[in-house]
Amino acid sequence: MLKDITLGQYFPGNSVIHKLDPRMKLVLTILYIVMVFTAKSPAGYAIAFGLLAFVVLASRISPKLILRSLRTLIIFIAITAILNIFFTPGENVLFSWKFIKITEEGLWFAFYMILRIVFLIAGTSMLTYTTSPIMLTDGIERLLSPLRVVRFPVHELAMMMTIALRFIPTLIDETDKIMSAQKARGADFESGNLLKRAKAMIPLLIPLFVSAFRRADELATAMECRCYRGGSGRTKYRVMHLRLSDWFAFFLCAALEAAIILAGIYGI
Repeated sequence: MLKDITLGQYFPGNSVIHKLDPRMKLVLTILYIVMVFTAKSPAGYAIAFGLLAFVVLASRISPKLILRSLRTLIIFIAITAILNIFFTPGENVLFSWKFIKITEEGLWFAFYMILRIVFLIAGTSMLTYTTSPIMLTDGIERLLSPLRVVRFPVHELAMMMTIALRFIPTLIDETDKIMSAQKARGADFESGNLLKRAKAMIPLLIPLFVSAFRRADELATAMECRCYRGGSGRTKYRVMHLRLSDWFAFFLCAALEAAIILAGIYGI
């Protein structure tokens, strides 16, 4: 199950999506999130799904990889669906027993909520799948550069965010190794109820924290040995330039967002 978590991983490629400017990919990701939340009709969700499918196919990222990453969130998605089914009011009651009431509106709202969660996870994952950590750091720093006027630590914030994303796969792999080592010593992480499984995970925390602090110290030492002193006075090896394809992608997403809004207004 831990190996199914692909958040923060980067898969090198030479596709159109990989070649987009990281700043524009950040903007497009935000615009896609807005799309998902403004979709109010079946046509709106169809447009959002079509855009996601196009990006996945154009990036040449295996759809199985995205589906595998969603497996780790099945419990969260199921809980969200159940809560929306039982606690969404409506006029068309399909089932009623004491305080439990299931309505047609609740079923549709739960279905759309599941679609939103799946679209958000898959869409935002494409950002890290197709953008290297270095380019992602530069993109975040360039987008937030106007905040330097108020002495906001833009470079440090971008560096922390990227390092956090970069070390998620590393910590997941470390957790998997610790679990395998403890299973070899007789530890049981799979039997029992949910509470017992949670208690069985406690022995993993201490070695995991020790490993995380050790890796953080090694990273700090490596950065000091390379004379890293923050963002002041640093130059860029790769200078970013917005190309025609970047602007085309932006205007395409903007047009699709307008179509989603119109579909919601006219109830299509």
